[in-house]
Amino acid sequence: MTQRALEHDAVNLGQGFPDTDGPAQMLEAAAEGLRTGLNQYAPARGLPVLRQAVADHQRRFYGIPLDPDTQVLVTVGATEGIAAALLALVEPGDEVVVIEPAYDSYDAAVALAGGVRRSVALRFPDLHLDLDAVRDAVTPRTRVLLLNTPHNPTGKVFTTEELEGLASIAREHDLWVVSDEVYEHLVFDGRTHVPIATLPEMAGRTLTISSVGKTFSLTGWKTGWVTGPEEAVSAVAAVKQFLTFVGVTHVQPAVALGLRLPTEFFTGFAAQLQAKRDLLVEALARVGVPVAPSEGTYFVVADLAGHGVENAVDFCRRMPVELGVVGVPVSVFCSDPAPVSSLVRFAFCKRDEVLQEAASRLQVLGRG
Repeated sequence: MTQRALEHDAVNLGQGFPDTDGPAQMLEAAAEGLRTGLNQYAPARGLPVLRQAVADHQRRFYGIPLDPDTQVLVTVGATEGIAAALLALVEPGDEVVVIEPAYDSYDAAVALAGGVRRSVALRFPDLHLDLDAVRDAVTPRTRVLLLNTPHNPTGKVFTTEELEGLASIAREHDLWVVSDEVYEHLVFDGRTHVPIATLPEMAGRTLTISSVGKTFSLTGWKTGWVTGPEEAVSAVAAVKQFLTFVGVTHVQPAVALGLRLPTEFFTGFAAQLQAKRDLLVEALARVGVPVAPSEGTYFVVADLAGHGVENAVDFCRRMPVELGVVGVPVSVFCSDPAPVSSLVRFAFCKRDEVLQEAASRLQVLGRG
């Protein structure tokens, strides 16, 4: 879809990347790393300065105590962290419960591990999680519950009650939880992100994954981390050694610097994104397009059924030409496309003038 945007000079609200750089002090710290010799392999688990910063971050924001030497692993982005975690935990034939729509790397990672995906669907428009459906998806072969909150592509932030329900299922069936929390600081309207690892008896069965990309608008740095119990992190590290071996060295002190920025940075960026969400949602409302609740992340999901859209894949192919805007069909994130056939995901992590231009172009829908 990004290629389609370039071909047709369309506003790209498809791929979830910002169009502005992250904090200047982080950019300068990365450049300084290049200039001062951080150009060779890092230690296998990451530079100590970053592992300590990750541990300090988890304690500062969530009260999670971690040993930076044994419970933190630096990865090449969260995507590698997720893949390495699943390869470490899942044997051929083991089942992984995935809540969908789901980030598209999950399916591939489960398949690489020889696992079997068991899907549980969030239901539009309220994005309700049916905990009974999660229980029904668990079998004696289930090994992992794969969680993503705040959630891509929907923007849902799982409630404490939902997380407690998932934790109860994990404890009852002795499941590992792999929790993708890359949007952890990007929550709106006064909500709070709750890591499932903070719930009773969950720290010892949860691998938590995050990265620099989303929080700091530095998606190209591809630096993430996995945290959790020592034996599980060691298993992930053993897998990672044969994937990328080590991460990029010179950015790691800069990421550590970012994780230590004042709390006002994190809350301020979330407030900026909330305003961007509102701009896009209001533009869609003006042309009669309802949206699912976007409680966090970079994304909002719009329902185009009222505008005659029955196949969002076809509509998204035509949209760059007919509207001059790019979105992504939600069906590409689902094993069963039928219930989401009219839904389109739009990214609002763009400059205000870009969103305003998109809003102007979307007015065509109101004349349909």
